[in-house]
Amino acid sequence: MAKGAGLEGLVAGETSICQVRQDDLLYRGYSVNDLAANATFEEVAFLLLVGHKPTAGELKHFKDELVAERSLAPRVIDYLRSIGPELKNGHAVPMDVVRTAVSLIGNIDPESQSLDPEAELRKAKRLLAKIPTIIGHMQNVIDGRDLVAPETGGNHDLSHAANLLYLISGQTPPPEYAKTMDVSLILYAEHDFNASTFTSRVISATLSDMHGAVTGAIAALKGALHGGANEAAMEMIKEVREHVDRGGSVQSFMDRAFDEKRKLMGFGHRVYKNGDHRAPILHDLGREIAQGKGGDAMKWFEIGEQIQQIMLEQKSIHPNVDFPCGLTYFTMGIPVPQYTPIFVAARVSGWAAHIMEQHQNNRLIRPLADYQGPDLRKWADG
Repeated sequence: MAKGAGLEGLVAGETSICQVRQDDLLYRGYSVNDLAANATFEEVAFLLLVGHKPTAGELKHFKDELVAERSLAPRVIDYLRSIGPELKNGHAVPMDVVRTAVSLIGNIDPESQSLDPEAELRKAKRLLAKIPTIIGHMQNVIDGRDLVAPETGGNHDLSHAANLLYLISGQTPPPEYAKTMDVSLILYAEHDFNASTFTSRVISATLSDMHGAVTGAIAALKGALHGGANEAAMEMIKEVREHVDRGGSVQSFMDRAFDEKRKLMGFGHRVYKNGDHRAPILHDLGREIAQGKGGDAMKWFEIGEQIQQIMLEQKSIHPNVDFPCGLTYFTMGIPVPQYTPIFVAARVSGWAAHIMEQHQNNRLIRPLADYQGPDLRKWADG
């Protein structure tokens, strides 16, 4: 593979939003461990979008703005209802639907074409508020149920994370579920120039609009090597569970996977060489929920922990945040195809911050390519 393939190790720009270190992840100077323990997702989203920790008054106003923007326009709801057959037959998947819904929202947002900083911040807030509603309504359509609170986009008394779970299930989530979802949104909110964020910056560097840049970022996040890894990790864990239930062992499954040189999703990271420090935070929260449920829920976690132990002992590879995410969301009863859309609900805060930062100090992103094809030749020579 050519030197610098995948732009690995190359500096592609400057940012004041996020710093990825081997031993930590900082959002505007705050450790993600500190934020997961002491902040709410709304506070973190404000930090990323506005640039500083909110005061009590700023936070209240920000939360009120998000609540007021949760509902979807009738045309977006009509689209979500109409795509049900394609979701059920597999011609469309939830990430495709989120992507199209965001693009449609851009078509009807009166400020969609404006690059004015204040307008961009308002658009960012609207997207942040509406994406959980898209996810919830889409799941209702898949389940064949009435949409939950289409007029309001949920329950005004619930937090951003709790309302997301409420929109999906129609049930007010237990406090521990709401807390775990809140932390997962914080952990997924930002990660410097990852594939989807870099996509959003490339698009916005052309002076394209925020909705277009976010739509492109969603398309990038869909892939199994990026955001789709949490879904792929859970599907792999399901395979292991089926193998164990048929009388096999976790070790025998892993041995076969190693022999086949199978890529096991949810492990390793292009940046973190000594382990993703977000992973244990989410694992511990998910395990607490599994312990509270007991029985089969703990069986899933025990299998997941065996997989992690084997990977570490035999391959020296640590889990990334997607592995415990899959287990945790599954334990909470969230449908697997919605895992990556929930990632969108978190990461849109980071994407929007990067889009605004790119527009504020813009230069077209235009790298060079190392040509490896044939030298000059003439068509007439055959």
